[in-house]
Amino acid sequence: MHPVRPEPLRPGSRVGLIAPASLPDDLSRIDRGIAAIEAKGFEIVRYRHFEHGPGYLAGTDRERADELNHFLLRTDLDALFCIRGGYGCMRILPLVDFEAAREHPKLLVGYSDITALHLAFLAQAGWPGLSGPMVAIDWPEADDASTRHFLDLAGGAYGSLLGPAGETLRGLKSGRAEGLLIGGNLSMVVRLLATPYLPNLRGAILAVEDVGEEPYRIDAYLSQLQLAGVLQDLGGLVLGGITDAHIPPGKRSFSLQEVLDQYVDKLTCPVATGLVYGHFSPKSTLPIGVSCRLEVDGSTARLDVLEPVTGS
Repeated sequence: MHPVRPEPLRPGSRVGLIAPASLPDDLSRIDRGIAAIEAKGFEIVRYRHFEHGPGYLAGTDRERADELNHFLLRTDLDALFCIRGGYGCMRILPLVDFEAAREHPKLLVGYSDITALHLAFLAQAGWPGLSGPMVAIDWPEADDASTRHFLDLAGGAYGSLLGPAGETLRGLKSGRAEGLLIGGNLSMVVRLLATPYLPNLRGAILAVEDVGEEPYRIDAYLSQLQLAGVLQDLGGLVLGGITDAHIPPGKRSFSLQEVLDQYVDKLTCPVATGLVYGHFSPKSTLPIGVSCRLEVDGSTARLDVLEPVTGS
């Protein structure tokens, strides 16, 4: 689908707050995050008062979808910032007004469970987006380097995708490829297989991260992508942080690195690692749904974003 880029984010831009998944246990983090965002010159717009909903959700499926659809229909907003991830975005995908999204593109910002929305909006409405800082998770303690990296991309910058402190990638398998940069949370990519909400990954540069998954679960995700023919069709693969992949004491297991090596060895496309992106800080913001080029030569690798996420 032809991309429909949102307007660049500038001081004075109006930002709608959405909670499409979960909320933080400490609700005061929402106001602290809002204060940090407003300090950058953005105007915050709320649809509802945030309070804990049923179970692990930030409201019923209908409440969360209504909030999102309300903002999708508005023409006076430039971006949608997510409160946090957690779980729940997949549950509301059938309720999302993708026609309104196609008519009124906005910059969607979030990561983790928000990957489901990023990929669905790309597949159904042509939206590129930014897998970046969330209101109650990152903004309350936002570091200067990560914030600057996000604001540059949100403002229309593009080019070599380095870490917040200039960190470079490391090559695992040599090659060169150009394609759409797609990805986010690995488990969410896998969960969208065989649904209308996963973009076509043939020839794509897939960039992934994950958190709190034992090595056997990462093995299972990669195996499912392989069995579905996705891994073999990729233009390239970039590995971000796969953190807290702890093995319980006394449990027999491959290490995480052993699992990754087994799948990388089978690939023929270029593969790089060391993307400073995941469930930690400081970290890069990852553009989603824009053209990029991955070049790997031995241990040297670079990922160049070839077009902006925002702007015409």
